[in-house]
Amino acid sequence: MVNESEVEALLAPLEPLHTVVEDMSDGCGAKFDIFIVSDRFAGKRVLERHRMVNDALKEVMETIHAVTIKALTNDQWEKEKEKE
Repeated sequence: MVNESEVEALLAPLEPLHTVVEDMSDGCGAKFDIFIVSDRFAGKRVLERHRMVNDALKEVMETIHAVTIKALTNDQWEKEKEKE
């Protein structure tokens, strides 16, 4: 079983400026929502960003049933916050 803090630790190589990992499976570690902000995503398409996140999680992906990913650059995140 994987928990939220383990997922966050595995995402560290992506140098996130902000990360929110939420276990959506009532604590069993099977489904996660991941919101990550990193300038390492600059110039990358959505699919490439998702692959980067999946690659960072590869050692635990066999134990995870589903992952929902929202991956933004810092500029995109700032613009999104302005809309709120």
